[in-house]
Amino acid sequence: MTLAMSSMSDQLVIYEEIQALSGQMVTVAQANDWDSLIALESRVTALRDRLMNGGDSDSLLLSAAESAQKSAMIRKILENDAEVRRHVEPWMDSVRQFLGSQNQRRKMQHAYAATDIPSESGAAAGASPG
Repeated sequence: MTLAMSSMSDQLVIYEEIQALSGQMVTVAQANDWDSLIALESRVTALRDRLMNGGDSDSLLLSAAESAQKSAMIRKILENDAEVRRHVEPWMDSVRQFLGSQNQRRKMQHAYAATDIPSESGAAAGASPG
């Protein structure tokens, strides 16, 4: 097998691995298992980086059947990604709301803490006749 043929099969193997991992990501997202989702995403990122470092010239060497196989895998990866997002986005929205309310609470506490100090001393000063 030549180097070009090896890199073609390597490329398809990587796409197969990404497709399998993306399927697992759907399963863990449906289960709200965010830690596993993050771990799987890290593995996908490493594989994607391997593809990116391999260059796009390998795509030009794929046969029509390999190219069709690659396209089908990419479509499935994108479908899985959309399904993962369907489960992740509501959770992310709730996290954003929670963090926003926590930030708002801190701002209010800070603002009222700053006004409470003078009003307490002012109330004490006003309560005692001069």
